[in-house]
Amino acid sequence: MRTTRIASLALIGLLLVAVTASAAVKMPALFGDGMVLQQQKPVPVWGWADAKQEVTVKFAGQEKKATADDKGKWIVKLDALKVNTKPAVMTITAGDETVEIKNVLVGEVWLCSGQSNMEWTVGGCNAPDDIAAAKYPLIRTIKVPHTPSAEYLDDFQGSWTACDPSTVARFTAVGYFFARKIHKELGVPVGLVNSSWGGTRIEPWVHRCGFAAVPELRELADKTFEAKNHQEPTVLQKGMIAPLVPMAIRGALWYQGESNGSEGVSYYHKKQALIGGWRRIFQQGDFPFYFVQLANFQQPNTDPKGGDGWARLREAQLHTLQIPNTGMAVITDIGDARDIHPKNKQDVGLRLALWALAKDYDKKDLVYSGPLYKSMKVEGDKIRIALDCVGGGLIVGKKEGRKPVEEVKDGELTWFSIADADQNWHHAKAVIDGDTVVVSCDEVKTPAAVRYAFTINPEGSNLYNKEGLPASPFRTDSW
Repeated sequence: MRTTRIASLALIGLLLVAVTASAAVKMPALFGDGMVLQQQKPVPVWGWADAKQEVTVKFAGQEKKATADDKGKWIVKLDALKVNTKPAVMTITAGDETVEIKNVLVGEVWLCSGQSNMEWTVGGCNAPDDIAAAKYPLIRTIKVPHTPSAEYLDDFQGSWTACDPSTVARFTAVGYFFARKIHKELGVPVGLVNSSWGGTRIEPWVHRCGFAAVPELRELADKTFEAKNHQEPTVLQKGMIAPLVPMAIRGALWYQGESNGSEGVSYYHKKQALIGGWRRIFQQGDFPFYFVQLANFQQPNTDPKGGDGWARLREAQLHTLQIPNTGMAVITDIGDARDIHPKNKQDVGLRLALWALAKDYDKKDLVYSGPLYKSMKVEGDKIRIALDCVGGGLIVGKKEGRKPVEEVKDGELTWFSIADADQNWHHAKAVIDGDTVVVSCDEVKTPAAVRYAFTINPEGSNLYNKEGLPASPFRTDSW
């Protein structure tokens, strides 16, 4: 019995040695089979092993080593990768344990975030033809589950899914139609990291450092939030964005604002905080941040003054273009008065993709934006409006469903109003004159300001450029 006991103790000792020698390698959900890595940038790869354990990462002919810290966290950075459309394997070795991540592609990675119109799926878009044609195995997505948190999380439950007719219905629709356009134009893999939650305000998505950098919001950086509900500031950043840091991405797509719809300039401050905070924590410079201006919604307001509903929030979104490397898809021509979730996400994704193609993918001659207000000049009893992004010229356009915009010859511009020196607003006549619009009203002899589509539902607003992109609503006054 004594011999047996000694043998048993020896066996236990050997097992303990074996356990000590074999590190428990764990990878975050982001690094899973079917993933897409960002091309042309250094790519951080991270995970966990035993404390002080050496870890080796091999991929695309590279071999990088790191030593896990006291808590077992390690990180390496792969040198910039070339695009790869053929499935490859990444191996991570610690001690005598090796983890293989299979079917890895290299292409373009975009973070998709916001509230329900970003989370809205292809399956909810009444798009059977798009679903049937979705044979794009190089487009892939991973979804971050709804997770508010008072602490910074480092992982989530999720896995990568490749696009085909049986899976695409679950993809973010805006993200998918964006990715489809990018993939068709460039022929590269596209990865969509979908971290969105319907009904959420912007504040939960903002990092504390973002609040701290905006004087109007600095007090929020000093508060502690307990994540008692998912609308508290910072709690979705901690639970749904922090686990993604510091993944290499090309940029971010953002569709949100309905839940902050009563705001004006304060929303612009919050967008500053959101964008600045994300750019700081991802440490990839001023990466592209492209967002969607809110669609037309609810019943039209015939008051020429406008300013109701989401008008001022759209103005805050327009002002966000002052932040470097941002872009805005205008969609006030494809909303639904009765539905806060307009089903035409094809045009939304396409219009976002135009910004990326022009700004990030060297499509130099591409017109990527509709007309944007530039300046005004009073000329007697008229006001001349100068616009940027006129493309091939200004037109009166007509948009029906998902069909391309058609020019309406001899059509009249709608949704323009003009104010006199006493700030009384009147419906106005607006005429295209070259790359400008001349606005007037017989009742106004001393005009002072102009507004265009400055209401929650400018249904039928029809100022476009010849490329079929709508003008953003604007106003020249600050009353």
